[in-house]
Amino acid sequence: MDGWAIESFSKKQDLNGSILVAGLPGIGNVGKIVTDFLVDELKAQKICEFSSYHMPHSIFINQDNLVVMPKITLYYKQAKKTKLLIFTGDTQPIDEVGCYGLCDSLLDFFVQNKGKEIITLGGIGLNNIPKDPKVYCTGNDSEIIARYKKGTEMNDKVYGVVGPIIGVSGLLLGLSGNRKIKAISLLSETFGHPMFLGLKGAREILKVLDKKLTLGVNLNNLEKEISTMESRMKVTDELGKVGKKKKDKGDVSYIG
Repeated sequence: MDGWAIESFSKKQDLNGSILVAGLPGIGNVGKIVTDFLVDELKAQKICEFSSYHMPHSIFINQDNLVVMPKITLYYKQAKKTKLLIFTGDTQPIDEVGCYGLCDSLLDFFVQNKGKEIITLGGIGLNNIPKDPKVYCTGNDSEIIARYKKGTEMNDKVYGVVGPIIGVSGLLLGLSGNRKIKAISLLSETFGHPMFLGLKGAREILKVLDKKLTLGVNLNNLEKEISTMESRMKVTDELGKVGKKKKDKGDVSYIG
């Protein structure tokens, strides 16, 4: 299977004029946190799944202790006035050919169903954890950037701040432009450590999406997760300080 297979799960929907929000795993997992939150919060309907041999050669263990294959899924929800397509998944394609193929397959579907515009999501990795993450935006058309930036605190001065946008979030912008589809990317600051979850950055992007698309989402559950994470980080930091004091006093360290 060199290309991407699409398995449908629902009857054909009227997606004319829909807006696609795409967020896969990446820096801080910001994009994936946002899209997974939208799927759960809006109770979005699964439309189809994308599969290919360009996916990682690995499996996941689910809550029933059974193995499942990694998935990339497209969901749909009529959220107030917005027809919303949500593109999320467990992983990115493993290579450039697979990434191009996935983006082309998604865009073929989008064009066939007369979608309107595309929003991709991602994180900007910093050396330290940002207290109040900023959101930047860029895109393939100045009109869509100006429209989404209006009434928000997003910064569109990204030259010299944002490097190459890698993976689906970046490639979708370029390939959408080739097809005359307006697309924008919302990028939030986050900590660049591979194990860090950029919940605060995801929250800032969700605020922008909720305001511009009138989604009516409730961020309370995400706020609780942020509070829990900060409490755990505080405990870890305090334990680290205690450990350092003991080490400074010449106490023996044990591993086990």
